[in-house]
Formats: sequence, C-alpha cells, structure tokens
Amino acid sequence: MPSRLIGRDVERHAVDHLLTQVPGGPCALVLSGEAGIGKTSVWLAGMATAELRGFRVLSTRAVLSESAAAYSALAELLAGVDAAVLDHLPAPQRLAIDRVLAEGDEQGPDTDQRAVAAAVRSVLERLAQSGPLLVAIDDVQWLDPPTATVLAWAARRVAGPIGFLATLRGSDEGSPARTLLEPADPERLHLVKVTPMGIGALRSMLSHHLGRAFPGVEMVWIHDVSAGNPFYALELARALTRDSAAMTSLPSTLAELVAARIAGLPDGTRDTLLAAACLAAPTVELIARAAGAAVGDTVAALEEAERHGIVRITGNRVAFEHPLLARGVYSEAPPDQLRAMHRRLAGIVADPESRARHHALAGDVADTGTVTALVEAARSARRRGAPAAAAELLDMAITLGDTDVEHRLNCAACHFESGAPHRARDLLDGLIAELPPGGLRAEVCHLLALVHMYDNDAVAGTRLLQQAVGESAGNPLRQTHMLIMLAFAMTTDADSEPALRPAEQAVAQARMLLHPGLLSRALTVRVMTRFLNGDGVDTGDLQHALDLDGDSTDVPLSVRPRMLQTLMQLWTGDFDAAEKGLARLEIQCTERGEEGERMFVRSHQCFLEVWRGNLDAADRATENAMAHARHLAADMATFVALIARAMVDAHLGRVDEARRHTASAIEVGERCHSERLMEMAIGNLAFLELSLGDPAAALTLLDPLVGGVLSRPRSTEIPTGACIPDAIEAMVEVGRVDDARRLTDLLEANGRRLDRPWMLARGGRCRALVLAATGDLAGAVTAAQQALAAHDRLAMPLELARTQLVLGTLLRRRRQREEAARAVAAAVAGFERIGAGLWATRARAELNRLSGGQPSTELTESERGIAELAGSGLTNRQIATQLYVSEKTVEANLSRVYRKLGIRSRAELVRVMRPAPS
Repeated sequence: MPSRLIGRDVERHAVDHLLTQVPGGPCALVLSGEAGIGKTSVWLAGMATAELRGFRVLSTRAVLSESAAAYSALAELLAGVDAAVLDHLPAPQRLAIDRVLAEGDEQGPDTDQRAVAAAVRSVLERLAQSGPLLVAIDDVQWLDPPTATVLAWAARRVAGPIGFLATLRGSDEGSPARTLLEPADPERLHLVKVTPMGIGALRSMLSHHLGRAFPGVEMVWIHDVSAGNPFYALELARALTRDSAAMTSLPSTLAELVAARIAGLPDGTRDTLLAAACLAAPTVELIARAAGAAVGDTVAALEEAERHGIVRITGNRVAFEHPLLARGVYSEAPPDQLRAMHRRLAGIVADPESRARHHALAGDVADTGTVTALVEAARSARRRGAPAAAAELLDMAITLGDTDVEHRLNCAACHFESGAPHRARDLLDGLIAELPPGGLRAEVCHLLALVHMYDNDAVAGTRLLQQAVGESAGNPLRQTHMLIMLAFAMTTDADSEPALRPAEQAVAQARMLLHPGLLSRALTVRVMTRFLNGDGVDTGDLQHALDLDGDSTDVPLSVRPRMLQTLMQLWTGDFDAAEKGLARLEIQCTERGEEGERMFVRSHQCFLEVWRGNLDAADRATENAMAHARHLAADMATFVALIARAMVDAHLGRVDEARRHTASAIEVGERCHSERLMEMAIGNLAFLELSLGDPAAALTLLDPLVGGVLSRPRSTEIPTGACIPDAIEAMVEVGRVDDARRLTDLLEANGRRLDRPWMLARGGRCRALVLAATGDLAGAVTAAQQALAAHDRLAMPLELARTQLVLGTLLRRRRQREEAARAVAAAVAGFERIGAGLWATRARAELNRLSGGQPSTELTESERGIAELAGSGLTNRQIATQLYVSEKTVEANLSRVYRKLGIRSRAELVRVMRPAPS
C-alpha cells in the first residue's frame, strides 16, 4: 500500500485481504468510523494499491447534498466505462443506463428501476471478464437513494472477480449502510472499524502535511484533545501554527473548531465557499454565477481557500478537502443567506431535478413555480427509473403545502415502487378518507389494493379492487384495467369460479374499447380463469392474446400471455415446450431485473424437474430458489421456495427435512393468504405420509382439500387437483372405498373430457386400486394396464413406477408371479433411477415377497453404520463425507432404515439407536 498512508497496519491488512479475495468471487470491505478518523485516506490508498495490482477501479465519492440528483453517484461511478461495454447490454438495460447517464430518449415508457439494477450488474460482470474489478465508494451512507438501491441489488447478485471497498461514517451496528454492499455469501463481507491514531503516527502525519515538528508538550496536547482523530489533530495543529498561544483559547469541539476556521476567512471567500457547499457537483463557472462574481475573482477566492486546505481545485471542478468543512460552511450560513443562495442556484443549474430541489430549499411555502418544478422533476426521475427520488421530490412539495390529489397519489405510487409500502399506505388511506366516490378514488383504491396484496393481505386487496371497479363505472378504460386485476386477484383463492365474471366483463369491455394491450391482458386472465375452473385451455383466446401482446411489464408476470402459455404447457404435460418457455422467461426477467417475477419462473422450473423425475436437477434448482428468496426477503417468495424445497425433499425421501420445510412453508404461508399455494404445501406433506406408508396421516391432511374438489367437480387440473390420486390411494388403504370411487369417477371423467394424460394415467391406477378393493382383481389388472398405456403420453417417471408397482402387486395377488416380478422390478428400477428412496424401499419389499421371502427387518451392516451416525446427530452431508459415499446413498439407506424400524423421523431414529443403559 502506498507509503504516504501513515500507520494503519490493521486497515492495510484488511485492504490487502480484500484484494487477495477478489479472484475467488465477489467480496466487500466496509471501513467505518467517526468523521475525520482517516477512512478516506485508507480508501484512497486501497484504490491506488488495487490499480498497482492490475485492478480496474470504478469510484465515486458520495456527498451530503440536498440538491443531488437521482443516480448522480452511479453516473460518476460509470463515467469511465467504454461505450463498447454498454453496447453489449440487452435493449431494456441499455435504455436504462442511457437514461441514468442522461443520454437516453425521454420518450416511451418509464424505466423500471429493476432494469437499471440489472444493467449495473451486467456492466460490472462484463468489466470483470477482463480482469479483477474494484468498486470503491467513499461515504456510502450519503449515496443518493436510487444509486444505493441498485448497487445493493447488484452487489448481492454479481459473479466474478469483483470487490467492493466502501467507507461509512459512524459505527452504528444497526445502520443499513453497513450491509449495503453485502455479496451473496455474507461471510465475504468484512467490517473494519478505523480506530484513532497513536501519538507517534499522529506526529508523523502532522509532519508530512505541515512540514514541521511539534514540541512534546504541544504534541501531547494535540493527541489528547483530538483523541487520535487525524482530521481534528490537523485542525488543532494548523491553529497552533497560526497562534502558538491557542492551546488555552481554542474551541473544545471539532465542529466549533471548523466553524471558527471558516469564520476567519474573508467575506468574499465565505460566499464563494457557500455556493460550492450548496452544489452537488460544484464547478468554477457555477460558483462564479451563484456568487455573482467574475470568474477571475472566484478563482482567486478558491485559491485562497485551497491555500488554507479547505478545498482543492482540479481543472474546473471544486471539492472540499473534507465533508466536515463543507458541512461547516453550510451550517454556519444564516437561513436567509442559504435561501437566497438556493434561489440563485435554481436559476442557474441545468439539471431539472437539482433545479427543483434548489427551488424547494429556497422557500417556506409552495408557490406555483416551485410545485411545478418539483412535479416535473419527479416525473423525470421516475422516467429514469428512480422512484425513490421521485417520491422525495413530491414529498418536498407536500411538505411545502401542496394539496393536489394527483400529486399525492403519484407520491404514494413512487413510494410503493421504491419499496416503502407503509408510507404509500399512509398517503392512500388519507386520500380515500377525503375523496368522494368516483374515478380518482378508484385509482386510489386500486393502488391501495396492490399495497395490501404486497403485504400479503389478498382479502383486503380483493375488497378494494371490487370497490375500484364500482367507482370506475364512468370510465370504461379505467374500469377494464380494474376488472383484469380483480379477476387475477380472485384466482389465488381455492375457488376461482367467482373470478369468471370480472374476467368475462373485462374481455367484453376491452373489445369495445379497441384497446389491444387491455384486450391481451383480459384474454389472458380469462384463459387462466377458465382453465382453473375446469374448462380446459382456450387455445384461440390464448393465441389472440399472444398476437396482441405488447410485452408490457406493468402487470404481474402471471397475467402476461407468454407466461400463461408456458404454464398451460407445464400443467397439461407438454414439458419440453414448458422447459423452453421457462428458460426464455428467466432470461427476460434477468435482463429486466424482475427478481420477483424471476422467482415465480424459478419455482415452476423446480416443479417441472420434480414431475420429470430429474430430482438432482430439482434439488439444485430448489437451492437456487431458496437463495433467491433470501435475497428478496419477501414472504411470498419464501413461501414458494419452501414449497418447492419440501416437494423435492419428500420425493428424495428426506423425511425430517421435508417435514421441517413444510412446517416453515405453512407458517410463512399463513401470512400470504394464498389458498392455492397452501394446498400445495399440505399436499407435499400428505405425499410424504403416503410414501412412508401412513395413509391415515395422509388423509387427515387431504380430507379438507378433497371437500373443496368435490364442491368443484370439473376442476381437477394440476394446480387444483394434483393431490386427488394420493387421496384416492390413501382412502383405499383405510377402507373408504366408496369415497375413493367417487373421486376416481370424477378424475377419469375429467381426464377423458379434457384429454389429460396425467388424469387418465393416474386415474387409471386409482381405478385399479378401487376395483381390487372390491374384489375385482381381473378388472383391476386391466385398469392398471390401461393406465400404463396412458403413461406413454406422460413424462412423469415417478408416476409410471407407482403404476408399475400397483400392477405388479395385483398380478402377484392373481398368482401371475413372473409377470408380477417384471412389473415390480421395473418399478424398483424406476424409483432408484430418479432417487425416490422411500418408494424404492416399498417396491423392493414387494419384490422380496415375490421371491418367496419376507421383507427383512434386520439392518444390513451399511444401514446400521449409517443409522448410528445419523442417530449421533450427524447430517446426511457429514455422514457422506465421513463414509466417502454420496448423499443420495445416505438418503437411500436411511429410507430403508426407517421402513425396517417402523419409524418416521430422525428424532425417533435417535431414540432407537441410543445405546441401552448398562
């Protein structure tokens, strides 16, 4: 590290460790400490060291300025990036970055902040392809909110040799800025507190900066008063240099010392410095115009300040040597002088947002010009993908007394878009209370409904959307949009039949309005609603929606035609097409930064791999989904990820993990108010109980779901009726044959009506079980064979193996042992091939019966060894490592152990394997 950094061995080592870590992937170092403690010196030295080691360095120095525009820090960070790097960005990301850099077309739809974040990630990763990259941010706590948001998003998702080096004022452990740049692996975020300097290091520092040594008494006094703070010590030393008797008369605090130093400057210099302190990016020309002075006089004043160590001039750019000096200049100015300076700057600066901020800071009340400037600036910020900045600007107008309803509604929308739903709700609740019924209140109801649904209160959201539809009666365009959202919200209930009415009405009105975008969305939600209600896929409507689709991103992903097309393919068994569709959608979501929507796509990729029997791939996909959900930190994302995790665990026979993840899913799901997803979580646990041979436990879970199916007999598609075959099998095993027959009739009838291979194949297997339970073994075998034929059109290997197992069992009961053995052997192979350990154990037990033996209850040597290790508290991964086997081998052995010992959880295993007392 450069030699001019005096002392700081701990900090040097931390920076060196960061730079050494970067080739291994994203990592971050945050240097925290009080003002003046020397964080920036370490930061500058760290950047210099990185450049010497071949790093590309992007840097920005955030400033505490009430006039800073949105993305000002990000624009500075990316200022040196070659156009060739930006040319490789996907179109949505390129437009977003161009608008951030104030080079993009202002026409067209608003930029989504997620596209800005995705673009930043893409730029960083592309730069890192050419070598290690360091992103350096001084005073991270002062980043403008939009920059902070997108950098936090990118830091958690980037891949490659990328390091983040930041300074942070203060040491509050609860400060969100401490973890703003946390990478995906939290262990690679390092927090180092910059501590006071010892007297020896302080003496060397003062000698370096001031070119003189201080006597021992003065040095001890400087060290004691400054408490080792180098900036404070430097100010004290400067004062002593000016007046050797100052030890008895200097102010007692750093702020007072800075104020006294500023007060000692000539009036003209202070005016010049005040203009600089009020500007986010001061230049000589802007300062001269603001101070009302000639450029030459301004340069002279600035050079005087530079000689005093207050500012530095680089070309035409002016910067304070330390933020405390800028704050001292600003805070010491009288209020009327500050307002006058902001008023002058409002007429000088070119950026609309900065101009509006100066207007607001120049007045106490909202005059028409100030409000207009703030509203226009907010509109510009929102268009550039900075909703937080837009909300702040509109809040300024409201604070100054602006009561315009649309401005307050837009302010609420911006707060919601920027992740502040509670502030949005406060504004919207106030508007609903004061507005009369009508179109404007309908807009308020609509936005408030979205806020409630974001907070997982679908009931309140649906009620507000119904109110919005009623109050939009005089505006068909607005009402159609409300109807679409209402129908979509109502499909989250287990009973989606009520959603048909608003969906039909939306289609009719969209057609009358001749509005392609609205009609596309209305058709999409109607196709979804009809499908969920058992009417199949309306391919004509779906194709029409696709033809009209404008690729809009202002509606939920599940209401977009491309997503619906993929869901229809997935739920009707066209898995190859669904795989391609999901891959395309994930790329699209990644390019646009739509992380919530990407989570929706990823969860369905998990379900797809489970149904196809690719449990290893499903396991990996689910781990990615869980990590993704942790980044999003949203209940709905966590709920969906836990459902997928539990589904994979149950299929792989990870009994304890499946139970734990299902319990967690249900706990989170209770806050999400999604009946359909809750049924899926319960269905996972019921499948596990059935796999373990406990049909009674499975039915305890499934009976409430079966009641819902019977009340909607046409609705047995995968999202509404996937649990029905398991319920039928459990009913047969506990002797509820009539109930099982009723459900089987329903499932097979719908399968024939809709030509659904999964209903016909699984329904045929259920028919075989019902017939066998009534003594018709011949009919049961025929039904099972017909079910096998239906499996030719169904790429669900687990279900195929389950049907083969049923057929083999039936053939054994008919004493057709050779054919039975072939069927069961095929089932064993199928279960083992996909890793379904619990079902493989059941099939092997059946094969053992066919060979004339009885299922063994004795543990093999391998099974006992693994059981003992598991009983001692080791995880499956630890056992696999210790025995040099795969985790899948451990899981398969434990599945057999559970079956042989008649237990169902690891807690029971611990008790069983505990040595008997001597």
